[in-house]
Amino acid sequence: MQTIKTITAVSTATDPLIASQELYQQLNQEDICFILFYCSSTYALYTLAQTMESTFKDIDIVGCTTAGEVSQQGYKQHSIVAIGFSSQYFAISAALIESMETFDTISAQSTINELIEQCQAKKLTDIKNNSFLLTLLDGLSSNEEQFLVTLNSACRGIPHFGGSAGDDISLAKTHVYYQGSFYQNSAIVIMINTILPFEVFNCNHIARPIEKLVVTAANAETRTVYELNAEPAALEYAKLLNMDLKDLSPEVFSLNPLAVKVGGHYYIRSIQKVNEADLSLTFYCAVDVGIVLTAVEMGDIFAPVIQQLDEISLRYGKPELVLACDCFLRRLEIEQKGLEGKVRELNKKYNIAGFNTYGEHINGTHLNQTFTGVYIAGGINE
Repeated sequence: MQTIKTITAVSTATDPLIASQELYQQLNQEDICFILFYCSSTYALYTLAQTMESTFKDIDIVGCTTAGEVSQQGYKQHSIVAIGFSSQYFAISAALIESMETFDTISAQSTINELIEQCQAKKLTDIKNNSFLLTLLDGLSSNEEQFLVTLNSACRGIPHFGGSAGDDISLAKTHVYYQGSFYQNSAIVIMINTILPFEVFNCNHIARPIEKLVVTAANAETRTVYELNAEPAALEYAKLLNMDLKDLSPEVFSLNPLAVKVGGHYYIRSIQKVNEADLSLTFYCAVDVGIVLTAVEMGDIFAPVIQQLDEISLRYGKPELVLACDCFLRRLEIEQKGLEGKVRELNKKYNIAGFNTYGEHINGTHLNQTFTGVYIAGGINE
């Protein structure tokens, strides 16, 4: 009999108690030592926190709110996706950072030391070469970039990925969950030590650059661009697309992103919203005066992901789990093009589970409109 390594559970029940009980029924295995969950922000979060804590007694559990949930069944909304990890294959520790704003180098070092010590105490396998970090951040915080850079300085070469919490595209409040409570302006850092082969990866589907725009007025702290090419930012963006200002929307942003060029590669800086009062644009990622934003043409949204996962599978074998942070703007593009069926096929083939994010993290960098995650191979079957 093959031992269970990970289990993915899904509940679409809107009542927090019923949802928690449904997840428990699916995850109720003897060796489950840690649960990671992603939930819609439409739940009554205070009640959900209580019911998850009381339902999963004596099991460490962390999570966050989403801009959509991802499971082997495809994209979900107004649901909870939870992943359980077996103690036979994983030693996992997690730390809550209640204030991202005050997180400094000393905090980062002590956090990493604490996570390593907790994993080592479980005596599963060496930390080096057998561990990766997962971050969950408040997706509406303007401190994401600094937090990730600071954390990365203390990571000791341990690969790191993650995602920023969402709130079903309401852009009001995003939360992370740690041991019985939801928090804002906070972060969770998780260390996953495993005897299974794994690889952290990241990809986007940028095809080619089209036109350059210079940021001539901005507020870096709020990620707001007031002017592009010395014109009101939203007007200049609409002009670029040959569209009316009133027609700009998240769906338009998803199909027509702007990117910055760093080290010869383009990285998307996704637009969050138009501010009607001054026709400025607020972004999900860092922006500042003087940077060049390039309008880019997007290619096949699935090809880079499939290529990446196929290459990893050739190296390590079939996946046990692909834990994914999939930008919600990718989801909007897929839904506009009616490609949800292909998502279901891909997710089933590679056992993909995770959530739609307001931003993705890879080794200290904050990104937008990417598919980022960790491929955990099944290892040798018993």
